[in-house]
Amino acid sequence: MKKTQNERILAYLEKGKSITPLDALNKFQCFRLAARISDLRKEGLNIATKYVTKEGKNYASYRLV
Repeated sequence: MKKTQNERILAYLEKGKSITPLDALNKFQCFRLAARISDLRKEGLNIATKYVTKEGKNYASYRLV
């Protein structure tokens, strides 16, 4: 059975990795990472958000706490 995006993103985070919207798009074909993170938070997971600025671009990076 194929895992949902939420399940695949959670498994990735559980490995101690952080994820950005570009990572989510490349690894999981997920265009709406913030929505998936919101879903996981509603399930009770503690996910930290770090805001990053790189080459003039701003984006969020998420990790399990």
